[in-house]
Amino acid sequence: MANLVLYRKYRPQTFAEIIGQEHIVQTLTNAISSGMISHAYLFGGPRGTGKTTLARLLAKAVNCQNRKDGECEPCNKCPSCTEIMEGRSMDLIEIDAASHRGIDEVRELRDGIRFAPTKSKYKVFIIDECHQLSKDAANALLKTLEEPPSHAIFVLATTEIHKMIPTIISRCQRFDFRKLTVPEIIRRLEIISEKEKVKIEKAALELIALNSGGSIRDSESLLDQVLTFSGTLGQKTEIRAEDIKDLLGLVEINLVSQFTDFLSENKAPEAINFLNELTEKGLDLQEFTKALINYLRQALILKIIGIKAEDPIISGLTKEEFQKLQKQASDFKEEKLRQILNLFLEAENKMRYSSIPQLPLELAIIEALKIEEE
Repeated sequence: MANLVLYRKYRPQTFAEIIGQEHIVQTLTNAISSGMISHAYLFGGPRGTGKTTLARLLAKAVNCQNRKDGECEPCNKCPSCTEIMEGRSMDLIEIDAASHRGIDEVRELRDGIRFAPTKSKYKVFIIDECHQLSKDAANALLKTLEEPPSHAIFVLATTEIHKMIPTIISRCQRFDFRKLTVPEIIRRLEIISEKEKVKIEKAALELIALNSGGSIRDSESLLDQVLTFSGTLGQKTEIRAEDIKDLLGLVEINLVSQFTDFLSENKAPEAINFLNELTEKGLDLQEFTKALINYLRQALILKIIGIKAEDPIISGLTKEEFQKLQKQASDFKEEKLRQILNLFLEAENKMRYSSIPQLPLELAIIEALKIEEE
């Protein structure tokens, strides 16, 4: 287990361990405990949100030899559970549609379905990234999905459900996975940190969660990187937020706050000089612009609806930083703030094609300060 990355080492082995996706977990556990198993499921949603994990849990639960009627959790001890956990079950077939997308592969799969399971009650087929099946392959799969043998269960997983043909969707029970919230990801990271016997402050976990894009797998990969970088695995040193900002390529919030001050005070020369100083120091301007847009968005939402520091929209700010944001939001007129936000959104797009990266930002600064004059 030592050479396994965290998201593989701590992959949930029971439904109770799943964080988030409560609507899906409840439906599946009810189906398992009542014996109302469908022949085909379609899991759609963003990457790293638990689609494959839940598919394997479903396969393990329906084939568990020690599970009693009315129960839903696998025992994780019987030969069937052990084989699935160790990736050597003959009755759990995982197929990557990205590399097995042709009609010949689907015909081979269709022929193999006719054979009864080797040891288990059900033969479970997990087809990952199933939207990449060719049109002919998808059509070849249709009849099998509609009337499969009683011993077969299909779980189709995709990150682009809109690319699936409607006839396949209509033959499956569809479940839409959502991105996880920052508090949910933090809860998961706290569990892993505790198991790894690593001390890491809440602010550092929050930074990791904020930069994972709602993906549990991405957050666990970042945590893995942080633990390797810090070299504190198994030691008593606490990992702080400051220690990992460079590793994650994060822009200090005080830099964004200082730049916003120049905008609110109509100080164009100071804002442009500040920008060039950041460039000379080697700061990634694309990351700075992304952080600035997020900061201005928070200010606009604060201006319009008024929110508290603990609100998820404002996550990632200390009490002092939140108070500073409140003051800056009150200094702007709502209309001006909205227009400035649009200007920097346009600048972010133009930066990708500009021979001088900071030029779109400099033009946005000039235009932003003209708004007040008009």
